[in-house]
Amino acid sequence: MILVTGATGTIGSEIVRQLAQREVKVRAVTRDPGRARVPAGVEVVRGDYRDAASMSAAMAGVEAVFLVSVLGPDDADTDRALVAAARAAGVRRVVKLSAIGTGEPGLGDFSTWHLPGENAVRDSGLEWTILRPSSFASNTLSWADALRAGQPVPNLTGTGTQGVIDPRDVAAVAVAALVSSEHAGRLYTLTGPELLSGPDQAAILAEVLGRPVDSTDIPHALAADHMRAAGLSPQFVEGALAGQAYVRDGGNAVLTDDVATALARPPRSYADWVAANAAAFIA
Repeated sequence: MILVTGATGTIGSEIVRQLAQREVKVRAVTRDPGRARVPAGVEVVRGDYRDAASMSAAMAGVEAVFLVSVLGPDDADTDRALVAAARAAGVRRVVKLSAIGTGEPGLGDFSTWHLPGENAVRDSGLEWTILRPSSFASNTLSWADALRAGQPVPNLTGTGTQGVIDPRDVAAVAVAALVSSEHAGRLYTLTGPELLSGPDQAAILAEVLGRPVDSTDIPHALAADHMRAAGLSPQFVEGALAGQAYVRDGGNAVLTDDVATALARPPRSYADWVAANAAAFIA
Protein backbone atom coordinates (compact mmCIF):
# COMPACT_ATOMS: atom_id res chain seq x y z
CA MET A 1 0.00 0.00 0.00
CA ILE A 2 1.30 3.45 -0.96
CA LEU A 3 -0.06 6.57 0.73
CA VAL A 4 -0.23 9.81 -1.26
CA THR A 5 -0.68 13.06 0.64
CA GLY A 6 -1.81 16.09 -1.33
CA ALA A 7 -3.64 13.55 -3.46
CA THR A 8 -5.86 16.10 -5.22
CA GLY A 9 -3.02 18.51 -6.04
CA THR A 10 -0.96 18.93 -9.19
CA ILE A 11 1.65 16.28 -8.41
CA GLY A 12 -0.31 14.10 -5.97
CA SER A 13 -3.21 13.52 -8.34
CA GLU A 14 -0.83 12.50 -11.12
CA ILE A 15 1.02 10.13 -8.80
CA VAL A 16 -2.28 8.51 -7.86
CA ARG A 17 -3.15 8.13 -11.56
CA GLN A 18 0.21 6.60 -12.47
CA LEU A 19 0.21 4.20 -9.52
CA ALA A 20 -3.33 3.09 -10.36
CA GLN A 21 -2.20 2.40 -13.93
CA ARG A 22 0.44 0.09 -12.49
CA GLU A 23 -2.27 -1.63 -10.43
CA VAL A 24 -0.45 -0.71 -7.22
CA LYS A 25 -2.55 -0.36 -4.07
CA VAL A 26 -3.02 3.36 -3.45
CA ARG A 27 -4.51 5.27 -0.53
CA ALA A 28 -5.24 8.91 -1.34
CA VAL A 29 -5.40 11.40 1.53
CA THR A 30 -7.59 14.48 1.27
CA ARG A 31 -9.39 16.76 3.70
CA ASP A 32 -12.65 16.26 1.80
CA PRO A 33 -12.98 12.68 0.47
CA GLY A 34 -16.42 13.44 -0.95
CA ARG A 35 -14.94 15.80 -3.51
CA ALA A 36 -12.00 13.63 -4.56
CA ARG A 37 -11.97 12.29 -8.11
CA VAL A 38 -9.65 9.29 -8.31
CA PRO A 39 -9.27 6.24 -10.57
CA ALA A 40 -11.28 3.12 -9.80
CA GLY A 41 -9.77 0.98 -7.07
CA VAL A 42 -8.04 3.84 -5.25
CA GLU A 43 -8.87 4.08 -1.55
CA VAL A 44 -9.72 7.60 -0.41
CA VAL A 45 -9.39 8.57 3.26
CA ARG A 46 -9.79 11.76 5.20
CA GLY A 47 -6.62 13.30 6.53
CA ASP A 48 -5.75 16.76 7.81
CA TYR A 49 -2.19 17.80 8.65
CA ARG A 50 -3.52 19.63 11.70
CA ASP A 51 -5.26 16.47 12.92
CA ALA A 52 -2.48 14.09 13.95
CA ALA A 53 -4.88 11.24 14.68
CA SER A 54 -6.28 11.34 11.14
CA MET A 55 -2.81 11.16 9.59
CA SER A 56 -1.72 8.32 11.89
CA ALA A 57 -4.82 6.37 10.91
CA ALA A 58 -4.18 7.03 7.21
CA MET A 59 -0.68 5.55 7.52
CA ALA A 60 -1.75 2.25 9.07
CA GLY A 61 -0.57 -0.68 6.96
CA VAL A 62 1.34 1.54 4.52
CA GLU A 63 4.74 0.67 3.03
CA ALA A 64 5.62 3.95 1.31
CA VAL A 65 4.46 7.57 1.68
CA PHE A 66 4.59 10.54 -0.65
CA LEU A 67 4.85 13.76 1.36
CA VAL A 68 3.67 17.09 -0.03
CA SER A 69 2.98 19.36 2.88
CA VAL A 70 4.85 22.66 2.80
CA LEU A 71 2.56 25.32 1.39
CA GLY A 72 4.19 28.34 3.01
CA PRO A 73 6.50 29.65 5.71
CA ASP A 74 4.19 28.57 8.55
CA ASP A 75 4.36 24.86 7.68
CA ALA A 76 7.87 24.10 8.97
CA ASP A 77 6.66 21.57 11.55
CA THR A 78 4.26 19.70 9.26
CA ASP A 79 6.83 17.42 7.63
CA ARG A 80 8.42 16.63 10.99
CA ALA A 81 5.07 15.49 12.35
CA LEU A 82 4.28 13.43 9.25
CA VAL A 83 7.68 11.73 9.28
CA ALA A 84 7.19 10.88 12.96
CA ALA A 85 3.76 9.45 12.20
CA ALA A 86 5.21 7.38 9.35
CA ARG A 87 7.88 5.90 11.60
CA ALA A 88 5.34 5.09 14.29
CA ALA A 89 3.13 3.35 11.71
CA GLY A 90 5.98 1.16 10.45
CA VAL A 91 6.29 2.86 7.06
CA ARG A 92 9.40 1.74 5.20
CA ARG A 93 9.96 4.40 2.53
CA VAL A 94 9.32 8.15 2.22
CA VAL A 95 9.45 10.38 -0.85
CA LYS A 96 9.51 14.08 0.00
CA LEU A 97 8.46 16.80 -2.47
CA SER A 98 10.71 19.81 -1.92
CA ALA A 99 11.63 22.64 -4.29
CA ILE A 100 14.56 23.70 -6.43
CA GLY A 101 16.76 26.27 -4.70
CA THR A 102 16.18 24.88 -1.22
CA GLY A 103 19.09 26.02 0.93
CA GLU A 104 20.30 28.63 -1.59
CA PRO A 105 21.26 31.87 0.22
CA GLY A 106 20.10 34.10 -2.65
CA LEU A 107 16.51 33.00 -2.12
CA GLY A 108 16.24 34.32 1.43
CA ASP A 109 13.64 32.78 3.73
CA PHE A 110 11.91 31.07 0.81
CA SER A 111 14.86 28.69 0.52
CA THR A 112 14.36 27.52 4.10
CA TRP A 113 10.70 26.47 3.91
CA HIS A 114 11.49 22.86 2.97
CA LEU A 115 14.69 22.41 4.99
CA PRO A 116 13.04 21.14 8.20
CA GLY A 117 11.18 18.50 6.20
CA GLU A 118 14.24 17.49 4.20
CA ASN A 119 16.24 17.12 7.42
CA ALA A 120 13.47 15.15 9.10
CA VAL A 121 13.34 12.74 6.16
CA ARG A 122 17.13 12.32 6.07
CA ASP A 123 17.26 11.67 9.82
CA SER A 124 14.23 9.37 9.92
CA GLY A 125 16.04 6.06 9.56
CA LEU A 126 13.65 5.23 6.71
CA GLU A 127 14.48 4.83 3.04
CA TRP A 128 14.12 8.32 1.63
CA THR A 129 14.17 10.20 -1.64
CA ILE A 130 13.95 13.99 -1.96
CA LEU A 131 12.62 15.67 -5.10
CA ARG A 132 13.45 19.29 -5.87
CA PRO A 133 11.54 20.18 -9.05
CA SER A 134 11.97 23.41 -10.99
CA SER A 135 9.06 25.55 -12.13
CA PHE A 136 6.03 23.49 -13.21
CA ALA A 137 4.83 23.81 -16.81
CA SER A 138 1.32 23.83 -15.35
CA ASN A 139 2.00 27.16 -13.62
CA THR A 140 1.09 28.80 -16.92
CA LEU A 141 -2.49 27.60 -16.50
CA SER A 142 -2.79 30.86 -14.54
CA TRP A 143 -2.52 32.56 -17.95
CA ALA A 144 -5.63 30.85 -19.32
CA ASP A 145 -8.14 33.60 -18.47
CA ALA A 146 -5.96 36.30 -20.04
CA LEU A 147 -5.42 34.18 -23.14
CA ARG A 148 -9.10 33.43 -23.57
CA ALA A 149 -9.83 37.16 -23.23
CA GLY A 150 -7.21 38.03 -25.85
CA GLN A 151 -5.02 39.85 -23.32
CA PRO A 152 -1.24 39.65 -22.81
CA VAL A 153 -0.15 37.08 -20.25
CA PRO A 154 1.58 38.39 -17.10
CA ASN A 155 5.32 37.86 -16.74
CA LEU A 156 6.75 38.20 -13.22
CA THR A 157 10.33 37.12 -13.88
CA GLY A 158 11.57 39.29 -16.77
CA THR A 159 13.99 37.45 -19.05
CA GLY A 160 15.13 35.07 -16.30
CA THR A 161 15.04 31.44 -17.42
CA GLN A 162 14.12 28.20 -15.66
CA GLY A 163 14.28 24.50 -16.45
CA VAL A 164 10.48 24.27 -16.73
CA ILE A 165 9.31 20.73 -16.00
CA ASP A 166 6.19 18.78 -16.91
CA PRO A 167 4.41 17.73 -13.68
CA ARG A 168 3.92 14.28 -15.21
CA ASP A 169 7.69 13.81 -15.05
CA VAL A 170 7.87 14.88 -11.41
CA ALA A 171 5.15 12.36 -10.64
CA ALA A 172 6.88 9.64 -12.65
CA VAL A 173 10.10 10.07 -10.65
CA ALA A 174 8.09 10.01 -7.42
CA VAL A 175 6.37 6.80 -8.49
CA ALA A 176 9.70 5.18 -9.34
CA ALA A 177 11.02 6.08 -5.89
CA LEU A 178 7.85 4.93 -4.12
CA VAL A 179 7.79 1.45 -5.63
CA SER A 180 11.51 0.65 -5.48
CA SER A 181 14.49 0.97 -3.15
CA GLU A 182 16.65 1.82 -6.17
CA HIS A 183 16.32 5.56 -5.51
CA ALA A 184 16.84 5.49 -1.74
CA GLY A 185 19.19 8.15 -0.42
CA ARG A 186 18.95 10.25 -3.60
CA LEU A 187 18.23 13.95 -3.92
CA TYR A 188 16.93 14.66 -7.43
CA THR A 189 16.83 18.19 -8.83
CA LEU A 190 14.21 17.81 -11.54
CA THR A 191 14.18 20.03 -14.62
CA GLY A 192 12.89 19.93 -18.15
CA PRO A 193 15.20 19.73 -21.18
CA GLU A 194 15.60 23.47 -21.84
CA LEU A 195 15.85 26.83 -20.12
CA LEU A 196 12.82 29.03 -20.77
CA SER A 197 11.78 32.55 -19.79
CA GLY A 198 8.18 33.71 -19.46
CA PRO A 199 8.26 35.22 -22.98
CA ASP A 200 9.79 31.97 -24.29
CA GLN A 201 6.85 30.04 -22.87
CA ALA A 202 4.42 32.54 -24.38
CA ALA A 203 6.07 32.03 -27.78
CA ILE A 204 5.73 28.24 -27.47
CA LEU A 205 2.08 28.63 -26.51
CA ALA A 206 1.56 30.80 -29.59
CA GLU A 207 3.16 28.21 -31.84
CA VAL A 208 1.15 25.29 -30.46
CA LEU A 209 -2.15 27.19 -30.31
CA GLY A 210 -1.62 28.82 -33.71
CA ARG A 211 -2.40 32.33 -32.48
CA PRO A 212 -0.45 35.31 -31.11
CA VAL A 213 0.37 35.25 -27.39
CA ASP A 214 1.89 38.45 -26.03
CA SER A 215 3.39 38.87 -22.57
CA THR A 216 3.64 41.91 -20.34
CA ASP A 217 6.09 42.47 -17.50
CA ILE A 218 4.48 43.00 -14.09
CA PRO A 219 6.34 45.47 -11.85
CA HIS A 220 7.56 44.18 -8.48
CA ALA A 221 5.34 46.59 -6.52
CA LEU A 222 2.21 45.66 -8.46
CA ALA A 223 2.84 41.94 -7.88
CA ALA A 224 3.23 42.62 -4.16
CA ASP A 225 -0.01 44.62 -4.02
CA HIS A 226 -1.88 41.84 -5.83
CA MET A 227 -0.69 39.17 -3.37
CA ARG A 228 -1.52 41.32 -0.36
CA ALA A 229 -4.98 42.01 -1.76
CA ALA A 230 -5.46 38.25 -2.08
CA GLY A 231 -4.91 37.95 1.68
CA LEU A 232 -1.51 36.27 1.58
CA SER A 233 0.65 36.65 4.67
CA PRO A 234 3.54 39.17 4.71
CA GLN A 235 5.99 36.26 5.03
CA PHE A 236 4.52 34.52 1.99
CA VAL A 237 4.56 37.73 -0.06
CA GLU A 238 8.18 38.40 0.90
CA GLY A 239 9.18 34.85 0.00
CA ALA A 240 7.35 34.89 -3.32
CA LEU A 241 8.89 38.21 -4.31
CA ALA A 242 12.35 36.95 -3.39
CA GLY A 243 11.74 33.89 -5.56
CA GLN A 244 10.67 36.03 -8.50
CA ALA A 245 13.75 38.24 -8.13
CA TYR A 246 15.97 35.16 -7.90
CA VAL A 247 14.64 33.86 -11.22
CA ARG A 248 14.76 37.31 -12.82
CA ASP A 249 18.46 37.59 -11.90
CA GLY A 250 19.31 34.18 -13.40
CA GLY A 251 19.52 32.21 -10.16
CA ASN A 252 17.24 29.42 -11.36
CA ALA A 253 18.85 28.92 -14.78
CA VAL A 254 19.57 25.29 -13.92
CA LEU A 255 19.34 22.13 -16.02
CA THR A 256 20.08 18.61 -14.76
CA ASP A 257 20.00 15.05 -16.08
CA ASP A 258 18.16 13.76 -12.99
CA VAL A 259 14.89 12.93 -14.80
CA ALA A 260 16.81 10.85 -17.32
CA THR A 261 18.81 9.22 -14.52
CA ALA A 262 15.67 8.22 -12.65
CA LEU A 263 13.47 7.26 -15.61
CA ALA A 264 15.97 6.17 -18.30
CA ARG A 265 14.35 8.60 -20.76
CA PRO A 266 14.63 12.33 -21.42
CA PRO A 267 12.20 14.76 -19.75
CA ARG A 268 9.21 16.09 -21.66
CA SER A 269 9.44 19.60 -23.09
CA TYR A 270 7.16 22.54 -22.32
CA ALA A 271 5.81 22.19 -25.87
CA ASP A 272 4.83 18.60 -25.03
CA TRP A 273 2.92 19.81 -21.99
CA VAL A 274 1.15 22.56 -23.95
CA ALA A 275 0.11 20.08 -26.66
CA ALA A 276 -1.44 17.84 -24.00
CA ASN A 277 -3.24 20.75 -22.30
CA ALA A 278 -4.08 23.07 -25.20
CA ALA A 279 -7.82 22.86 -24.49
CA ALA A 280 -7.33 24.74 -21.22
CA PHE A 281 -6.26 27.84 -23.17
CA ILE A 282 -9.03 27.83 -25.76
CA ALA A 283 -12.25 29.78 -25.23
